[in-house]
Amino acid sequence: LVIMSIHEELGTGDTGEIHFLSASPFEIPHILNSNDNQEHPVFGELLFPPNKTRPVPCIVACHGSMGWRQHHYEHIRNWVEAGIAVFKLHTFASREVAQIVEDQMQITHAMMINDAFCALKLLSTHPEIDNDKIAISGWSLGGTTALYTAWEPIAKVLAPDGKRFTAHLPIYPAAHMIPEINEWGNAPISILHGEIDDYTPVHFVERISEMIRSQNQNVSLKIYPDAHHSFDSNEQLKWLPNAIRLDHRYVTIDKNGDLWAEKEPGEIIPLNEPHQRLEAFQYAKNIGAHIGKNETAREDALKQTVRFFTEIFGL
Repeated sequence: LVIMSIHEELGTGDTGEIHFLSASPFEIPHILNSNDNQEHPVFGELLFPPNKTRPVPCIVACHGSMGWRQHHYEHIRNWVEAGIAVFKLHTFASREVAQIVEDQMQITHAMMINDAFCALKLLSTHPEIDNDKIAISGWSLGGTTALYTAWEPIAKVLAPDGKRFTAHLPIYPAAHMIPEINEWGNAPISILHGEIDDYTPVHFVERISEMIRSQNQNVSLKIYPDAHHSFDSNEQLKWLPNAIRLDHRYVTIDKNGDLWAEKEPGEIIPLNEPHQRLEAFQYAKNIGAHIGKNETAREDALKQTVRFFTEIFGL
């Protein structure tokens, strides 16, 4: 499916591109510690459910490192059919980038997080969107965005008016950044992940879920047995030989907002700037990962995401 076919299939004639201003901070510290990030034009596509009394709830949808893919559209179609508007965020196309599977430098999670909060602010003023019911979801890199938009130090900077996402649904996110400030919003978080994901390993989401849960927050983690990255796709399992993946190493977001990791025990490397991230990639040499469907997990996830959002929105 392409997005126009979704429009035609659902009979939605009042959708289209919406342009707004965001910024392109390279890393989390540039969000937390900088007020001079240069503005950057961004756009997204807003889909409304047909024949639905408005205002309606909305999901900000964020793609992964490959950009928009077929299985993303399947989720989007299901959400629209359930009576939910979807804002399809074009972080890559807005910056003239196709994919970053072998790069992870041109576009970062910090840029996507910035875009997501700008989209939240925009949608909160839309007369046909219920501004108390705007959630976020995403896959892989977009899942990272959906997860860390729940971290309060970021939210306080990018949404100082107190506006927050109603719910967060990250799907196989990279959850490798561990903040020393363990403050998360009150919105429900539901994470879907594959047990044998070797791209964004499950041990990261297990640890971050425990941290969030320690605040008695509403967080759930569903781990699908024998499922790799992109388990909800309709593509056969394949090996991406040059994909940059995560390993066992965590990244710390310290109390000053700086990023760092241990190259080896006791040997610290800062990760705030592009040249530092590149040095870390070259040192770790973590390349190669599997992606592909697990039919059981795929079938359940397509239902689970609809169930989560319809319960959250009271539909």
